[in-house]
Amino acid sequence: MKIFIENEAGSNIKNLFNEETLEFRKSVQVSADYPFPYGFLLDTKSGDGDNLDCFVLTKQPLKSREILEIEPFGMFEEIEDGEEDHKILAVLPGETWEIDENLEQIFRDFSAKVFSHLPGKVKTLGRFLGKEDALRLIENSKK
Repeated sequence: MKIFIENEAGSNIKNLFNEETLEFRKSVQVSADYPFPYGFLLDTKSGDGDNLDCFVLTKQPLKSREILEIEPFGMFEEIEDGEEDHKILAVLPGETWEIDENLEQIFRDFSAKVFSHLPGKVKTLGRFLGKEDALRLIENSKK
């Protein structure tokens, strides 16, 4: 399974790409640093009509525009402005990570802050789920 990295860990710059052609469109500043590299799974379509979003939990410095092989291990539910916008949690092959209270809090804080500069933007985090749920969501999101 392949991910296209849009945003680098530790950066408050959100890069926007055409999800079909992978052509760079623009960058915007957001109100929180991305806690992990973030992008989207190729050849998927999520509830909001975009590709399925994914965080790669790694300490490696992944760069914007990289396309990498990943292994999903979990997900969390998120509703953004009334649309399903769930996030896949993945690792690089050979790496491992667990969903624990600390990780959940990192994502709850990030979700609450990232678009706080946009009036009226509403994001609601739901449950954190395991690998089976993540794989099911990916399978149901394939184009």
